[in-house]
Amino acid sequence: MRTGLQGKTALITGASRGIGKAIATALAAEGANVVLSSRRQEALDEAAAEIRAAHPEAGVLAKAAHVGDPEAAAACVDAAVAEFGGVDVLVNNAGTSPYFGPMVDIEPAAAEKTVQVNQFAVVLWTQLAWKRSMSERGGSVINIASVGGMITEHGIGYYNATKAAVIHLTRQFAMELSPGVRVNCIAPGLVKTALARALWENNEEQINKHLPLARIGEPEDIASAAVFLAGDTASWMTGQTMVVDGGATIRPSIA
Repeated sequence: MRTGLQGKTALITGASRGIGKAIATALAAEGANVVLSSRRQEALDEAAAEIRAAHPEAGVLAKAAHVGDPEAAAACVDAAVAEFGGVDVLVNNAGTSPYFGPMVDIEPAAAEKTVQVNQFAVVLWTQLAWKRSMSERGGSVINIASVGGMITEHGIGYYNATKAAVIHLTRQFAMELSPGVRVNCIAPGLVKTALARALWENNEEQINKHLPLARIGEPEDIASAAVFLAGDTASWMTGQTMVVDGGATIRPSIA
């Protein structure tokens, strides 16, 4: 199927590694220009060099920005517009999980950081993409949430609460920005990323035994879903959350 992404421009936050980098690479493979953003310029430059080498036909721009900083975010969106003429696809991927433990013990600083990166940044970057570009040319916004936003879990309850908010923000923005801009969400299960390393590194084999598809996810699994949502193949889809979890949420409950 044709995605219609050739010559379009996609901006991806948290793009120096993991899911964000995989999404940027997959979009570049479809012929899109990609703008990579994360906190550290050096890591971004390395990721950008890899993408250029693999897909020399795609335009690639690396622009560091703290995802929750309004001035830095605006500078990144402006750079994308200046370099490529606009933003057609925004992927709100950046995330953080600075605290592990019961919510009754989380400190305000950790709670504020989690909200700033996981929740407020979705609002901030969507606002900027809309005002700088998408209000005139349309586009697609893809938010990366988590299946944790739909369930309860030990240790990462506050992280999951912010991801639940992302799922609702997706629906709200889809209503507000239609019909010109489609807004959808991906809710990954456990994926092999640095952010989730503590959840899988020492018990991967045991986890695999309990997944219907018998393996933990790879960043490329999420990237494939993002390409679908970004392109013309999903042109009649907005406000939806696509669960990509290897079947984790269909496991039968323990009797």
